[in-house]
Amino acid sequence: MGANTSQLSELSESQSIRTLIGPDAVSENEPFWNQLISFTFTSPTCSADAKLLEEAVVPLNNPRSGNFGALVRVFLSRTKELKISTECQDQLFIWQAHNALFLVRCLLKVFIREMSEEELHLQFSYQERAPGTYDSICEDLLEELVSNLVHLIVEVPLLDITYNILFEAVTTLLVLLSYQLFHKEVLREGLIYGYLTRGRCLSLTSRLVKTLLYNFIRQEKCPPAAHVLQTQSDGGGLLYGLASGVASGLWSVFTLGGVGSRPGVEQDQNPLPLSSQSLLLLLVLANLTDGADCPNPYRQAVTCFKNTQDSSSIPSPQPHTFQINFNSLYTALYEQQKSDQVTLLLYTLLHQNSNMRTYILSRTDMENLVLPILEILYHVEERNSHHVYMALIILLILTEDDTFNRSIHEVMLKNISWYTERVLTEISLGSLLILVVIRTIQFNMTRTRDKYLHTNCLAALANMSAQFRNLHQYAAQRIIRLVNQQLAKRLCGSNSLSLSLSLSLSLSLSLFALLSKKHNKVLEQATQSLHGPLGADDRSVLPDYAQDLNVIEEVIRMMLEIINSCLSNSLHHNPNLLYALLYKRELFEQFRSHPSFQDIMQNLDTVIGFFSQRLEQAGSDLSVERVQEVIKKGAAALPKERLKKFPELKFKYVEEEQPEDFFIPYVWSLVFNSAVGLCWSSQGIELFSMDSP
Repeated sequence: MGANTSQLSELSESQSIRTLIGPDAVSENEPFWNQLISFTFTSPTCSADAKLLEEAVVPLNNPRSGNFGALVRVFLSRTKELKISTECQDQLFIWQAHNALFLVRCLLKVFIREMSEEELHLQFSYQERAPGTYDSICEDLLEELVSNLVHLIVEVPLLDITYNILFEAVTTLLVLLSYQLFHKEVLREGLIYGYLTRGRCLSLTSRLVKTLLYNFIRQEKCPPAAHVLQTQSDGGGLLYGLASGVASGLWSVFTLGGVGSRPGVEQDQNPLPLSSQSLLLLLVLANLTDGADCPNPYRQAVTCFKNTQDSSSIPSPQPHTFQINFNSLYTALYEQQKSDQVTLLLYTLLHQNSNMRTYILSRTDMENLVLPILEILYHVEERNSHHVYMALIILLILTEDDTFNRSIHEVMLKNISWYTERVLTEISLGSLLILVVIRTIQFNMTRTRDKYLHTNCLAALANMSAQFRNLHQYAAQRIIRLVNQQLAKRLCGSNSLSLSLSLSLSLSLSLFALLSKKHNKVLEQATQSLHGPLGADDRSVLPDYAQDLNVIEEVIRMMLEIINSCLSNSLHHNPNLLYALLYKRELFEQFRSHPSFQDIMQNLDTVIGFFSQRLEQAGSDLSVERVQEVIKKGAAALPKERLKKFPELKFKYVEEEQPEDFFIPYVWSLVFNSAVGLCWSSQGIELFSMDSP
């Protein structure tokens, strides 16, 4: 390391590294440190190089030399002049400060993997003193580092020459918080947690959250190396030559998706390292648990910030509030919506920040936000379950608002390229939303069989049902088919029922008969268990019969309620749904005598009977156009008092108790898989399994 080191493979032979990890203390005032932070090797861009770097510094695990603390002080001494250096365009000074922080971060990552927080604190606190002397000023160097990193992020402006050191500051905070990765239980206390939530950083909470949000909003690309360090004179000199070399070498570490990636591949996929890393840090901070004596200040800041255009003079009762440009934030949210972390941010803001939720629901270009969410759900097979959950809950929260439910049927879309099951030349946003949610239910019924997933899908459809307007004929058909064909197919295709029915037969059998067969099978198994022991396989599968039956009956019941809600509240607005209902009316006959559906079938029977009679009066061999004409006239003539009143279908999303048990492992799995320039070995990761999202 230093000016004479250019390859990572030479690290073990580097005199600078030997001095750093050696037993002898080196004062922070020694010229050694300037040499150390003027390294010219290419920073690690693959796991092998990262391993070399980490192995080279592993011996620095004895705090008695105090050299790590000295390195930290070298960095801290430079942070005091960073703002002035930025104003003076002192690129060389900024570059050296960056290199010092880069080394600190690399060392911290090794220490945190190998040490407890208390042992890490020793690396910061040990100082060699002469016998009999006592230092009355006992500084907490670890807190000083955390505080300076936060100050650096919020005070140093984002420019080409400061981009890399700001990125490194954000990354170092992530590394400091990464103790959570190595604990199975959710951490609720700790030194670093205390520094960030109760220490000197507390007063900077709102500024840090605001800065991280603006880093995400700005979507600044990493500047080319030529823009980071430019010659200030014709000669440039030796130091400039070193600076230019290291800038060119370090370029790859900031643009790669992580150690272990192939050079040149991830750069195009992740060209926004500061934006991505800032978002990950924001999510980690916002999901810290509440302390025993104080709530998480970063969550408070996320939940209460306001629009810069909000001229209200009423002071916010919430601490850590600030203002940010909602239009810019909204634009960044829909433009970057394909990643897990951006979807999670949108969920967090919709669920926890009432100001942002009100603003989003007031937008007249809602399709910009909703379409990317629908595309995530449409490609459910390619997404991890957590990402699908977040996208679905976002829809559920949006559908809690009646204005949203009405307005989405007024937005017309053309040629949705990602919807490949059928060519949709023109369709309303509302009808498309219905199609995608129904497709998600079908996928769940045939593949994952996740009760949580289909419950939230049905809740979103139920919230919308009273506001259904002018449904696309394909959407209307899919609603009816979901109640009949797909669920019948699910039952008939079940190997555990031993029905051996073909698809064509499944379409002709009544769903009620299939449900009865399902009941009979469960009864048969239960009866056998009374007369003799079942095989192990039979005993294990018996509860699944009842569970399958309950799930399917719940879906059928809810879909019948959704159809009923639409007919009761907006019958005259949905001729296509009425047409589909009448066309398949024989399929609903099976539900009349089923105890789970008798009450809800009353209104459907009334509607089917009323329109069937009018169609009979209109004559036989009616054309499609004539049937639709009869339906439209009949919709206006049907007395509403003939329809039984049911409670309004309204569902509200509520987080589970102790949501941190879900969100903290999820957020850290995103850091583990997505953080730029960071790579942890899967060995030792306790918080989540390696097959987590």
